[in-house]
Amino acid sequence: MIRHLLRDDDLSPDEQRQVLDLAVRLKAAPYDARALAGPRTVAMIFDKPTLRTQASFAAGIAELGGHPMLVDGSLAGIGVRESVEDVARILGRQASVVVWRTFAQADLETMAAYAGVPVVNALTDEFHPCQLLADLLTVREHKGDLAGRTVAFVGDGACNMGNSWLLAAATAGMHVRVSAPEGYLPDASVAERACGIAADTGGSVELTADPRDAVAGADVVVTDTWVSMGKEAEAAERAEVFGAWRVTGELMSAAAPDAIVMHCLPAYRGREIDADVLEGPQSVVWDEAENRRHAQKALLAFLLEQSAGQRR
Repeated sequence: MIRHLLRDDDLSPDEQRQVLDLAVRLKAAPYDARALAGPRTVAMIFDKPTLRTQASFAAGIAELGGHPMLVDGSLAGIGVRESVEDVARILGRQASVVVWRTFAQADLETMAAYAGVPVVNALTDEFHPCQLLADLLTVREHKGDLAGRTVAFVGDGACNMGNSWLLAAATAGMHVRVSAPEGYLPDASVAERACGIAADTGGSVELTADPRDAVAGADVVVTDTWVSMGKEAEAAERAEVFGAWRVTGELMSAAAPDAIVMHCLPAYRGREIDADVLEGPQSVVWDEAENRRHAQKALLAFLLEQSAGQRR
């Protein structure tokens, strides 16, 4: 069976641990795995603005011995000039993996159904699993074992990061709390799925409207922009709605004394997070940004190994 990473729960708890273990090893020894030696090509499609995703995948693919093929989604006309099914068949004949940063999760699933090679979700409106692998790697580096740790996500819980934190943290056996204003909590089906995973891993899931309740005693505090890509027209309204969910020094005082602060970037200082918190001693955001490369390298090596001999 060809393996993909389309959402966070595509990896079992044991598989997630395997990928993170490999990421730790590759961070210490960047050229220890050469899963793309040849070089084999990885197609990277970007329909949305990108900095960390493009840079980290390109660098990581090169370190694995491969060649990154950049595909401009607008020039390719995916879904307009070319159907997703046809693009999948074409890229699957040219590349060993397809990495896609796009809008609709359903389109990504169509790509996976037709590509004949592993497909990686580099961000959709619904999930951001590559960021979560990097985030879990960062938590592990700073806090040790993930199981039993408490993470609080504060802000727009209805975005891809809210959904992905629920699934990935539950898979890791963490206690995950999400706090958001009414109408901005994660998708109910995702929360239900996370509860089911947590019941097996020893973790837990809690949704709350009070950010201080979410942060109380937490080991990790996470936030994200209040205005995700595609929501720019709602910026003024969201700034008013989310004001009480800004991560400030005062809010951080409710967390564990040695808590760390995370943000997947880009960050808007003075909106979702204060500058002195983002730049302060509890912030690990630059480690997060670097760890995208190590986590994604481990993921690519894992998917290729799992899919060996299965290419259509």
